[in-house]
Amino acid sequence: MREPLTGTTREFLITYAQEMDFAAKILIVSDSASSGEREDLAGPLLTTQLEEAGYTVFELRVIPDGVESVADALHSFIDGFSGLIVTSGGTGFSPRDLTPEGTLRVLDREAPGLSEAMRLVNPLGRLSRSRAGTAERTLILNCPGSPKGAVESLGAVLDILPHALELLLGESPPHPPDIGGSTAISS
Repeated sequence: MREPLTGTTREFLITYAQEMDFAAKILIVSDSASSGEREDLAGPLLTTQLEEAGYTVFELRVIPDGVESVADALHSFIDGFSGLIVTSGGTGFSPRDLTPEGTLRVLDREAPGLSEAMRLVNPLGRLSRSRAGTAERTLILNCPGSPKGAVESLGAVLDILPHALELLLGESPPHPPDIGGSTAISS
């Protein structure tokens, strides 16, 4: 069994991400923010968090809740893009919280370990229905709509995302034997 990430390992991985300059897009899913009834607070915080971790944020879009609106926006984001897509909003229990359902329409493969790690960061995470997974050459993460929840959830997996993106984009060297891989074959 692999040892949990230590502070030093987390710091190394975040420093590594800063050197890689990965691409990111942010999708805010909120009826009230998209209609102008309230200001989106999560988007700017996620942008700052990603930029500080070495990502270049190419787009931030605000859309209304709904399966089709989420699926359509994600398809639009994916077209010709390689990198990370972070959504915020629509992951709870209210009738209009349909981001996971829209995301599932787009995903090629789920990555349940990422969504599970994001849920563990806060006791309220147990109420999250968020999804994580890949679609073409993108990694998609659903974060909660609350600014604090969104930042905490992304922070819970930010250290491992560079390696996930390298694997997804085919830019990772094979895993060395000392961390469970083979020098001939990557996992």
